[in-house]
Amino acid sequence: MAALHLCHLTPSLSPLIIKRPQNFSYFFHTLSISPTNKRFSASVMASAAKKVLVPVANGTEPLEAVVTIDILRRAGADVTVASVEKQLRVDACHGVKLVADALISDCADTAFDLISLTGGMPGAAIFKDCKTLESIAKKQAADGRPYAAICAAPAVALGSWGLLKGLKATCYPSFMEQLSSSASAVESRVQQDGKVVTSRGPGTAMEYAVALVELLYGREKAAEVSGPLVMRSNHGDEYTFAELNQVKWTFDGSSPQILVPIANGTEEMEAVIIIDLLRRAKAEVVVASLEDKLEILASRKVKLVADILLDEAIGRSYDLIVLPGGLGGAEAFAKSEKLVNLLKKQSESNKLYGAICASPALVLDPHGLLKGKKATAFPALSNKLSDPSEAENRVVVDGNLITSRGPGTTMEFSLVIIEKFFGRQKAIELAKTMVFVHP
Repeated sequence: MAALHLCHLTPSLSPLIIKRPQNFSYFFHTLSISPTNKRFSASVMASAAKKVLVPVANGTEPLEAVVTIDILRRAGADVTVASVEKQLRVDACHGVKLVADALISDCADTAFDLISLTGGMPGAAIFKDCKTLESIAKKQAADGRPYAAICAAPAVALGSWGLLKGLKATCYPSFMEQLSSSASAVESRVQQDGKVVTSRGPGTAMEYAVALVELLYGREKAAEVSGPLVMRSNHGDEYTFAELNQVKWTFDGSSPQILVPIANGTEEMEAVIIIDLLRRAKAEVVVASLEDKLEILASRKVKLVADILLDEAIGRSYDLIVLPGGLGGAEAFAKSEKLVNLLKKQSESNKLYGAICASPALVLDPHGLLKGKKATAFPALSNKLSDPSEAENRVVVDGNLITSRGPGTTMEFSLVIIEKFFGRQKAIELAKTMVFVHP
């Protein structure tokens, strides 16, 4: 159970937002950059290879890992997900199961353009004790190549290895005192000092990942990648949403029973954020694979492992069924007669259902599940909605239906679900704990 504890700590320090001109991309509102960085970025951009190592371990924070992998692969980086365990599969925090591409020992002789360490406990502590990873990271630093870490990892791993000496760095709030012994600790949501990037926690993971894209490819590429993510421009502020035909969301038993289907081509960022946040709120989340096996290959080639197959899932009753997006995943959902029938039964029973990104337009609308409802969807697909009148909203709740726009709105989408079940206070406290909202 130790793997679940880190992200439930209450932050003790308030993250700093660095304000930039309004015409900058979303990400640039929260990145703090030291004066030495401009010279370094130019030299990195001149390099043709963009190989990135993202280690994972039992107890890794899955949201941070998957968001980083997903966004870097969107930018065209060759990302190797490496397990520091004895096997490829790792049991991350909150019951999320990931399958790595390689073992860390397979990566010892490879030169990477960037190494990014994910947080979570005991994942970060396992990184610290992994001699192979320590050796790789120290060689990376000695060779003058970039490295980065988020959440607990800056203090627990990089700091303990002496790789933050003389640098400005940030980390998860409750580890700031530990970080102060090995770096100049600052409270930026994302801090870049020369070749090193650090960040605070799950709620800053998207900003962190876009910062890594800029480090490797430059500001223009970072803006190109961040635009379609539908990121927030007001990082750290409380979220808002549109609600029509307000009804009280209830659940049977001690906690909500929630089904999250996944398929090959599902948007991994959205799926993992939804699962992660709802489980933090103590909802009972069942992840069901539409494929003929538990493991699915998501949109950006992240390998996720479901809890059960859909055939087993359809025999159960759920308080809420929620569909992640991703073009391939949404198409698979729309073609699944079993899933569509389950959704129709859910709707006809006035039970709760929802979808994000491509799924409102490609799954719910074609099957009549948005009839008489207001909804939103991924911007490029919102014209496919029968009624796009509320499509500009980031999250829309219409009675027993909730929809949202894309990867950058998934945190808000999940928090609204938590608010509807448990109240706004619980949702905001969770958002603060994740450093998504300012403490």
